[in-house]
Amino acid sequence: MSDSTNRQIVLASRPIGAPTLDNFRLEQNEIPQPKEGELLLKSVYLSLDPYMRGRMSDAKSYADPVAIGETMVGGSVCQVIESNHPNFDQGEWVLAFTGWQDYGISDGEGLIKMGMNPQHPSYALGVMGMPGFTAYMGLLDIGQPKEGDTLVVAAATGAVGSMVGQIGKLKGCRVIGVAGGEEKCRYAKEQLGFDECIDHKAPDFAEQLTAACDQGIDVYFENVGGKVFDAVMPLLNTGARIPLCGLISQYNATALPEGQDRMSMLMAQLLIKRIKMQGFIIFDDYAHRYGEFATQMTQWLSEGKIHYREHLIEGLENAPEAFIGLLEGKNFGKLVVQTNQPI
Repeated sequence: MSDSTNRQIVLASRPIGAPTLDNFRLEQNEIPQPKEGELLLKSVYLSLDPYMRGRMSDAKSYADPVAIGETMVGGSVCQVIESNHPNFDQGEWVLAFTGWQDYGISDGEGLIKMGMNPQHPSYALGVMGMPGFTAYMGLLDIGQPKEGDTLVVAAATGAVGSMVGQIGKLKGCRVIGVAGGEEKCRYAKEQLGFDECIDHKAPDFAEQLTAACDQGIDVYFENVGGKVFDAVMPLLNTGARIPLCGLISQYNATALPEGQDRMSMLMAQLLIKRIKMQGFIIFDDYAHRYGEFATQMTQWLSEGKIHYREHLIEGLENAPEAFIGLLEGKNFGKLVVQTNQPI
């Protein structure tokens, strides 16, 4: 960290398959200066999320790719260092989108005020931010869980999955998690309150999932894809709902999976069982309902009904390695980089 230079991690090259450290480059430039009506923001926390892998590719998607040589994108919690804007004060905390760098300039557009002394500022990147909001709206608006439903969620201890399962329990569901490794599965049951959690690394994973879902699956919150969905698909009940927010197992793929084409099988299941499967992009589709989510989640947190785990990495320079690990499932909880100390 330097108070005289702005460190930026830029996209050096587009990955083929899994990203490597060679796809990133650390640069140092002058700290930008705010003009009239602008703010200088200093990043304190940076969010690392699976969607960033898609932005490293130039394939057509819902958002423009990061250009070669440009700073990697990402949500951040920042403090106002200098303000030439009437609505923001020096020292104020904001939720921003400055990306993988120490400093950024903003005209105030899109910033969310967090006050002068937020209790847990990094929570705005997790339980109170995009992941928590994704879990809340995806499950409640698309998944529409009912008391007694069986809800299955993959990446069950991740930033989104851990929230989905806990909200499902609050709504009276029987919740089955899927996670990688015994430690994560134990955490899902003992700390998050899941009824069961299945290790997707187990050789008999599909058989274990079938046994755990002896009444079938009413809601499957999809954020992984791959072999997990293969095991889920035959267990889906008539009228099942599938909110779709990600496919992390496929993000590094360079070709279609080998073996039988399962698309016709999936289409038949959707038809015969009248299954609803709906993709969504949280701030594109639900930004107007953020206040509803924030009020409810704040209440649940204050009442101790929601447990939240953060995986904190120190140092902006360690962001690329941490991001690569995220795509391999090495994180345990919401992955956040502390880029700088607060002022």
